[in-house]
Amino acid sequence: MLGMADFAARRPGMIGEDRFTKYAVLVPIVETAEGQTLLFEKRSGSLRRQPGEICFPGGKIERGEPPQTCAVREATEELCIPESQINILGPCDIFVSPFDIIIYPFIGELIDYRYTYNPEEVADVIAVPVDHFLENPPEKYKSTIVSRQSEDFPFERIPGGENYPWASGSYDVLFYQYNDLLIWGITAYLVQSAAELIDRYRLG
Repeated sequence: MLGMADFAARRPGMIGEDRFTKYAVLVPIVETAEGQTLLFEKRSGSLRRQPGEICFPGGKIERGEPPQTCAVREATEELCIPESQINILGPCDIFVSPFDIIIYPFIGELIDYRYTYNPEEVADVIAVPVDHFLENPPEKYKSTIVSRQSEDFPFERIPGGENYPWASGSYDVLFYQYNDLLIWGITAYLVQSAAELIDRYRLG
């Protein structure tokens, strides 16, 4: 049976976590003649979701799968490399989206990578110097989140009824531009966090 000592030692969960869709991504470091770079994918134009956008290798976490295992699995499938070419350096900070998405990013070195990729999922791969992100902060634009209730919402049960003062909020949408390459949205948040960690911990 669990007791008070078990409770004191427990790691807090997240209320409502079961409604979140969980993903894991690899933030790949590739050493080049010009220095340390982050490797991005351009999503295939034939994909149903976000065709042509820039992202990191990654995907949905399968039931019971550790996030790091998912990040590595997805990277091997999308970049056509074996696990032995991926050296995981550690986890980035977790990203929680206001749209019920949690992303677990991991920074990893790609060893002897030859810029291979699976054309069914990836149209191209692009290496961008880490220094670019450290020297050029992202542009920020506000996006507003508005609360809307369902048609059967029981307004009569709450103070103020239909005039209840619902809270609204906003979040920043980030944009990085590198030559003709646009990196924005969630990927830009992951880039910002990863570049800071790479610099702070002298990774790679």
